[in-house]
Amino acid sequence: MIDWHAWGGILGTVLIVGSYLMLQLGRLKVDDLHYSLANALGAILLIVSLVYEFNLGAMIIECFWLAISLVGIVKSIQSRRRYE
Repeated sequence: MIDWHAWGGILGTVLIVGSYLMLQLGRLKVDDLHYSLANALGAILLIVSLVYEFNLGAMIIECFWLAISLVGIVKSIQSRRRYE
């Protein structure tokens, strides 16, 4: 049986990889708020999963992934405010 936190990690992976796929297919743009939100949520879910089954390398990359996604969210929100 898969634990709830492992399911969270799987969902996080799907969000990150899925958003990257949508970017490559032209369905999302890099400055799209949805792209950064999906990446941030995916990273959060993976970080929660890693709290239960720790892996230092994976934790480091997910922390960077979350930080970079937060930068994208801030930039997207600032860009929207400029055009309002």
